[in-house]
Amino acid sequence: MKVSPIVAIILALISLSLPACNMHKEEPHQEHHKIVATSPQSKAVTLIQKYVCQIHSKRHIQVRALEMGYLEAIPVREGQQVKEGDLMFKVRPILYQSKLDAEKAEADLAQLEYDYTKKLCDDKVVSQNEVKLLGAKLAKAQAKMKLAAAELDFATVKAPFDGIVDSLRHQQGSLVQEGEILTTLSDNSVMWVYFNVAEARYLEYKADLNEHTEDLQIELVLANGNTFQHVGKIGAIEADFNNETGNIPFRADFPNPDGLLRHGQTGNVLIRRVLNDAIVIPQRATFEVLDKRYVYVVDKDDVAHQREIVIQNELEDIFVIKEGVGADDTIVLEGIRQVRDGEKVEYEVQQPEQVLAHLKYHAE
Repeated sequence: MKVSPIVAIILALISLSLPACNMHKEEPHQEHHKIVATSPQSKAVTLIQKYVCQIHSKRHIQVRALEMGYLEAIPVREGQQVKEGDLMFKVRPILYQSKLDAEKAEADLAQLEYDYTKKLCDDKVVSQNEVKLLGAKLAKAQAKMKLAAAELDFATVKAPFDGIVDSLRHQQGSLVQEGEILTTLSDNSVMWVYFNVAEARYLEYKADLNEHTEDLQIELVLANGNTFQHVGKIGAIEADFNNETGNIPFRADFPNPDGLLRHGQTGNVLIRRVLNDAIVIPQRATFEVLDKRYVYVVDKDDVAHQREIVIQNELEDIFVIKEGVGADDTIVLEGIRQVRDGEKVEYEVQQPEQVLAHLKYHAE
C-alpha cells in the first residue's frame, strides 16, 4: 500500500520527537527535610473542656388557679418583675363567698347560745356540762368559718417569690377551672446551667476535685458567641448515669444580677483548669502505629529510639504527656519519616520555647 508524501512527513516528525520527549522527562526524586530536634517543656497549661448546655431559672413554676371562678382582676403585666406576696390574679368565686357568709352566721348563732348559757350557769340555773357542750358547738362553728375563709382566700393568687411574669394564658373576665394554668413565674436571680459529662471526664473531675478546686473556672458562652461576664461554679451532679449515652448531668450555677439570662436559653459551658508543671510536646513530633502514639528519642550518642508515650490531654497543637518522655529528653520534631529506630541521626536543635511559640506557622 502506498503512503502519501504528507503522511510520510508526519510519521517522520513523530519518530523524531519521541526521543526528545524521553530525554526531557524529569526523574522523580525524594525531597529530604532537615532533621530538627527539641525537648519536651514543663509548663503550666490551661485545659479547656467544652459542653453544650441548657439554661434554666433557679425557680420556674406554673401559676395555677386554686378555685373555679371568673378572673375579676389581673394586676400584673407580661414580663413584669414582681415581689414575693404581690397580688397576681383575683378570681371571683361562684360558691365560696356564700358559704363563708353561711358559716359566719352559724358561728355568730353559736356564740350567742354559748354566752346566754354561760350566764345561766353563773346564776346556777343550768349545769356546767351544758356550757361545755355549747362551747364545743361554738368551736366547731368557728373552725368551719375559718375553713370557708381559707377557701375564699384561694381566689386570690399571690407571687410565692420574686420573679418575672411570663405570658398570660387568660384575660380578665375569663372563666377558669380549678388547677388551670394562668401564667408561669421565673426566678432569674441565679441560673442553673445543665450539661452532660462523659464518664471518663467525670472520673477525672472527681480525682482532681480536691487538688484543683480553686483553679477550676467555668465560663458560659452565649448563642451570639459572647462570653457571659460572670463566672459560674459546679452546683450539683445528678445521681445516675444515662446507660444509653454514658453521660451524667452536671449543673453549674451562674449569678444573673442584670437579668441577661432567661429560662430556656442555650449556650456552651467552658471549663478551664490550670495544670501546673505539665510535660508538653508538639503534636507533629509524634506518630501513630496501631492506635498507639510514639516519638523518636535521641540519646547522648545521637541514636534515635522509638518510644511509646501516653497522652493525658490533647490541645490544639500540643499533647500533654502522662508517661513516656520528660523535660530532659531530646525528641525528633521534623524529619520523622527519615529516621529509623536504632540508627544514628544528624540534627539541629531548637529550643522548646521557640518551637511552642511558632507551632501554627511551622507545621511539617
